[in-house]
Parts: sequence; C-alpha cells; structure tokens
Amino acid sequence: MGRTPSDKPYDIVVAGGGYVGLCVAVAIAEQAPRMRILVAEFADESALERDERASAIAAAAYRMLKTLGVWGEIEPDAQPIHEMIVTDSKLSDVARPVFLTFGQIPDSDDGQPAPGTDAEPFAHMVPNRTMVRALRKRAAELGIEQRYSTGVSDFAEGEASMGVMLTSGEEVRCKLLVAADGVRSKLREMAGIKVVHWPYDQFGIVTTVAHERDHHGRAEEHFLPAGPFAILPLKGNRSSLVWTENSRDTERLMALDDFAFELELERRFGHKLGEISLDGPKKAFPLGLTLARETVKNRLVLVGDAAHGVHPISGQGLNLGFKDAAALAETIVEADRLGLDIGLLSVLERYQMWRRFDTVRMGVTTDVLNRLFSNDNPLLRIARDVGLGMVERMPGLKNILIAQAAGNQAGSPRLLRGEPI
Repeated sequence: MGRTPSDKPYDIVVAGGGYVGLCVAVAIAEQAPRMRILVAEFADESALERDERASAIAAAAYRMLKTLGVWGEIEPDAQPIHEMIVTDSKLSDVARPVFLTFGQIPDSDDGQPAPGTDAEPFAHMVPNRTMVRALRKRAAELGIEQRYSTGVSDFAEGEASMGVMLTSGEEVRCKLLVAADGVRSKLREMAGIKVVHWPYDQFGIVTTVAHERDHHGRAEEHFLPAGPFAILPLKGNRSSLVWTENSRDTERLMALDDFAFELELERRFGHKLGEISLDGPKKAFPLGLTLARETVKNRLVLVGDAAHGVHPISGQGLNLGFKDAAALAETIVEADRLGLDIGLLSVLERYQMWRRFDTVRMGVTTDVLNRLFSNDNPLLRIARDVGLGMVERMPGLKNILIAQAAGNQAGSPRLLRGEPI
C-alpha cells in the first residue's frame, strides 16, 4: 500500500469526527471498553470554533446522550422546545394564521400530561460546538483515540481485517471501518456503493439572529412559496434560522450586505419578537435527497449523512444519524458479546435491515412534504391547509405526529429509549 504500517491493531476505525461518528464510538466503548477504537477526522480543531450552527435534538436522542453520560456537558447550552407552531402563507400576506401547534410529549395514555408531572419537550436546540465538545470529552474519558487533521484516504479489505490508510501516511488495521464522512462520502464512493440522488434547486440558508423579546421556547415553521422558514429557539434572546430558498434567489440574498439581508429576514421573521439583528455568519447549503442503495459491505458500514441526506423540512436529518449510531452500537456490542467477528457482512446486515425502512420512509416523507409545501399552487394550498387544520382537531393523530417528531417509535434501539445496551 506504500504506507508506514502501524503495530496498533484496532477493532474499529471511525472515519469522521462529527457528532454521529463520535456517538458511534462512545456508545460502543461504553458497553465494550476492551475494544480499541480510533476516530479520524479530516477537519482540524479550528473548524469546530467556526461552526456557528445549532441542531434540534429529538427527545429520543436526548435520552441516548443522557444514557451515554454526555448530556450533563450539553445541558447548560441546550434550549428546550416547549411548543411549535406551523403557518402557511404568502410572503406578502399581512396575517399568518396558525394551522397546527405541537406541545410537549404526552406522558399518559389519554394523550395528556399526567397530574403533577412535567411532560417531556419533544426536542432541544443545541449548538453544534457544544455537542461535539461534549462527545469528544466523553470519548477521551473512555480511552477512545482521537486524531484531527488526519482523515482516512483509502482502505483495502484483507482476509480477516481492513487495511486503512490515513492522510498522515500511516496504515492501520481494524475489524470494522465506519464511514461517517458526510453526504459527499469519499469512502462510500471508494466502496462502489451507489446512491439515489436528486437535487431540489433549493438552498438552505442558515444563520443566527438576536431579538428583543423572549421566545419562551417556541419554534415556528412558516411555509412560504419558496419553502419552509424555520425559527428555532436558542438560549437567551436568540434564534437559529433554517431558511429554504430557490437557487436563483439564494444567490441574490447571499450577495446582500448585512443591513439589506436583515430587511429580507424581517419580511419573513415578522415583528413578534421585536427588533432583530444578525448574530452570526450566514451560510447556504444546496439541498437534495441522497439515499445509499446499501449501507454495509464486508468490514464497512455507512452512518449518518454518508448513508442518507434528507431535506431539513422536518428537522430529522441529525436525528436519523443518531438513530444509526444507536442501532449500529447495539448491533456491534451484541455481536461482540456472542464472540462474533464484528466486521462480517452477516453481522452488519442486521443494522442495515434495522435502519433501511425508517431511512427510506423519512426520505420519501421529506421529499413529498417539500414538493407539497414549496410552491404557490392555490389548489395545493387549500388542500394542505385543510389537512393541517384537520390534524390540529384530531388529538390522537396529533399525538402520533408528536411522538414521531420526538423519535419515539416501536422497535427503537435501547439507547433511544434511555436504556443501556
């Protein structure tokens, strides 16, 4: 292979040191401490400091992070989402009627909070930096080796292990290589795994704003003709924005100076929280649907965005990755307890079967929702508003949707239920 061999054999090498890759490593190390795990990440330490984004952590992922001993580090910066409202209007409309509201997760069979108890928020907003730092700290406590500015450049399957080439020039061997290297995964491409992909001719504009008034933990999703405009509460009088626009208008908006950009924001944000101002950089990301046709090969497994990239309309992209982490960790830990080779395709296929339906379902759901709501067709507008209104008036159906948004699903991995593996 033309590289310097290492005398350190690893059980698992994780390519990608973001929250999903780190979560896989931490979840496995928690229950199988004798395993040698390496996390290799292309980005350097300064990349974390430049990440101003925040993510919505569903209740199931919150339970997993708490079980893994990570949530204590995250909680001071986490903002619970106590309520979410959904509107559907044109940009020029003076009023934006609310068609659907979500509250906290019911904790009793009749869909109502039990007397004297606090219902669980269905999500928390967490700065990405906080989440990754907490996972890095826990990984260090568990003895997981972490290398940054050092990624995986190539790999080759051997008879009983995988040879992994690092960008540092070192060659290491492992039983299992976990590809957590993002939606444009190089490892997925090198493995010859095909994807289903189509672009949406849309961009997601992400930024943070400060505002005069308290948001009281309320998130808002405004369905505008160009796509959803989501306002997600952060600690203090601040909110994270995920703003969908078509490609042509995105180019125009990103070229504006801060003052003109804030005026465009105000047209969509409204005045309910008083004066607003930019409180972070603005970035734009192309949107599309990407689904890997398979997520496992012998000694190789895809997780997170390497396995699936979906539209942010439902806020479930990150949480799909956490579900991957929980399912893979349970698969690997249980196989190890049985004395099985954790890298064999026959072992990894359990993970693929476990995650395939949920991933495809979420991809189809986000695709349909995006096509249904990202347009100004008057007939579709009437149909979707009637549908939203009906859901609002059907508590049983609404509670099911809240549970789905929270990640509470039958057959979920133990970690997502707050249970150790």
